[in-house]
Amino acid sequence: MRRVTVMAQIQFITHHTERYSHPDAARMALEGGCRWVQLRMKDTPVEEIEPVALKVQALCRQYEATFIIDDHVELAGKLHADGVHLGKNDMPIAEARRILGGSFIIGGTANTFEDIRMHHAAGADYIGCGPFRYTATKKNLSPILGIEGYMDILGQMRKADIHLPVVAIGGITAEDIPAVMQTGVGGIALSGAVLSAHQPVEEMKKIIRLVQGSCQ
Repeated sequence: MRRVTVMAQIQFITHHTERYSHPDAARMALEGGCRWVQLRMKDTPVEEIEPVALKVQALCRQYEATFIIDDHVELAGKLHADGVHLGKNDMPIAEARRILGGSFIIGGTANTFEDIRMHHAAGADYIGCGPFRYTATKKNLSPILGIEGYMDILGQMRKADIHLPVVAIGGITAEDIPAVMQTGVGGIALSGAVLSAHQPVEEMKKIIRLVQGSCQ
């Protein structure tokens, strides 16, 4: 287990579909070249999450990828995951840091600059900022940001001298990537764009090429 100081430009977030389980989804993302996987199983009892987490963690280790668990701080510690991602209604980041210590990656969800400033003060390592647009994979969606929203937030961060990696999330497709990356975000997080594709592995490869091309 290692704390990563440079965030992956592409983060994959699992979700269960009619076609794919969480481990299936993670495997395809990894085969496509993604090296950061977040296991997200909202509204699922932790005793049901643990065996799935062990399978996804094994896949991540096989591919030397970063393994993040959504929400469940104690489970992340128990399994020696690389880190945990915390939403607005999850455990406070400062408390998670106290429990997990300094070697774990801790990310926080943000929708506004104020969210980011709070997470920065609490010791977050990165920010998952969104949603970019409407996404069906998340309930109780925060206000849509769009391109202008990211530019505004990142501008406020520069003025406040806050240097945290910001990962754009929420309904992002391959076609959106050049414009989203040009806002100055450090990366993107996806789920549905990959899993709804006819060939998920090839779609992930395409997304990686687009992100890398946008950064040149």
